[in-house]
Amino acid sequence: MDANHPANVAAQIARPRFSASADWIGLAAIFASAVVGYLLFPNNLALLTRVIGIVMLVLSVDLVTGFCGVATLGHAALFGAGAYAAGIAAAHFGITDPIAMIAAGAAGGAVAGLISGLVVLRGHGLGQLVLSIAIVNLFHEAANKVASWTGGSDGLTDIAPSPLFGVFAFDLWGRTAYVLGIALLVIVFFLLQRLSRSPFGMLCRGIRQDPIRVAAMGASVRKTLLKMYIISGMVAGVGGGLNAISTQVVGLDSLSFTLSAQALVMLVLGGTGSLYGAIIGTVVFMLFEDFVSAANPFHWLTIMGALLVGVVLFAPRGIFGTAAQLFDRRRRR
Repeated sequence: MDANHPANVAAQIARPRFSASADWIGLAAIFASAVVGYLLFPNNLALLTRVIGIVMLVLSVDLVTGFCGVATLGHAALFGAGAYAAGIAAAHFGITDPIAMIAAGAAGGAVAGLISGLVVLRGHGLGQLVLSIAIVNLFHEAANKVASWTGGSDGLTDIAPSPLFGVFAFDLWGRTAYVLGIALLVIVFFLLQRLSRSPFGMLCRGIRQDPIRVAAMGASVRKTLLKMYIISGMVAGVGGGLNAISTQVVGLDSLSFTLSAQALVMLVLGGTGSLYGAIIGTVVFMLFEDFVSAANPFHWLTIMGALLVGVVLFAPRGIFGTAAQLFDRRRRR
């Protein structure tokens, strides 16, 4: 094989950080956490399902920011596109099968990822941030203007998913949506782990480390990043589709800049460049936010801010990144 083949380029620049056995540990941890969550919050499964949907969004941010080094503050555009695609499929075209709605969400997210990638990848550094913010605002305004399709500021309603596999109905308790969310998360996590260790995934890590060297070796940096943006859009779209199925309504807040910024904060909290960090950061942020806002509704933002400042100052690699670093040090000793 040619030395300039992308697979060889990736092998020269980047290597996976964790062994394949960690994948099964991660899957086991997801299953265990799902069981614990069901036992601890049997009457609040809607919150846990919402957490799973946002985990998908943060994982998608990690793919382009943590793995590829592309700065973005507009990834809610991909999540919202998936949510609206699933909602429109159900409300306007009568496609109410949950699996089909998830597929529609993934397709909508992929298209949004393609559009966003073509625009954002034209810039560099701060320019990418500005372009990504412009993209999410444009998506938000477009959804608001076509109110006949999206419901505008009132939101898209009349979303009534049919029973999963024709048997398991989506009830007020949210059990079916929660189980569907866990299944989707396991599948997405497994596939992304395979992707991160593939030649394509290692090539993306190489681009993050030294894009000039990768280009000099013959790989197309722009095309590789665009492909990852599309994959990222699919992941975010799955999360958006799950959110549409779970809540049975899609609002403009799913396309907000605030959601994009929160997703980036969750990723930094857990640790960039690691799928585990994205999951841990999202779960910690959202559950802590829910608990603190209920316990102290007047000052919970101050408490959240203090938590984030403490993590950035004392655990700059995030919760998972710092824990992994400490574990590696102890193992070497």
